Amino acid sequence: MHISKKGIRALGIAESYSGREQSVICGVAMRKDLRIDGVGFNTVTVGGTDATDSVLSLVKKLARSDINVLLLGGCVISWYNIIDPSRLCRELDLPVICVTYEASEGLINDIENHFPGDNDRISMYHRLGERFPVLLKTGRTVYIRSWGLIDADAAKICDEFTLDGKIPEPIRVARLSARAFMRYNYNLK
Repeated sequence: MHISKKGIRALGIAESYSGREQSVICGVAMRKDLRIDGVGFNTVTVGGTDATDSVLSLVKKLARSDINVLLLGGCVISWYNIIDPSRLCRELDLPVICVTYEASEGLINDIENHFPGDNDRISMYHRLGERFPVLLKTGRTVYIRSWGLIDADAAKICDEFTLDGKIPEPIRVARLSARAFMRYNYNLK
């Protein structure tokens, strides 16, 4: 992938969780010039283990061969439903960048507290690896993990897709869209 290419497209994935049995994820396809040219939705089980399958399904339903990179608004969504970015990278043949916004000691204690003995979930969390800080041109810091591309390129992509603040635009718009979908869709459990 040539990250300096003008026509690069990212698919930002974010969720809206409101304490229901299901949360909503949204995928927003956005060009590097910040034009949106695709949107899709799916659901994820709150506290479940289907986040990766849900993201895969959403991306496949969009049927976009022009997406160059996936930007995830976090790898742990919907009350500790963990996305496996390595699997997404392999199965979609796309680089994946997971973006978070606060320094922290991690979630392992919370996961162990809420899901005692769930060794698969704990192992998935450990496989995510360490995050590294990226100072954006906006002066704000994000924390990222990446698969399928070098850290410097992942940092550059996050910087180029961030208009202001610290949330890359594809993720920001996906989060807003998922929230609106959740608010106005009364068929969700």
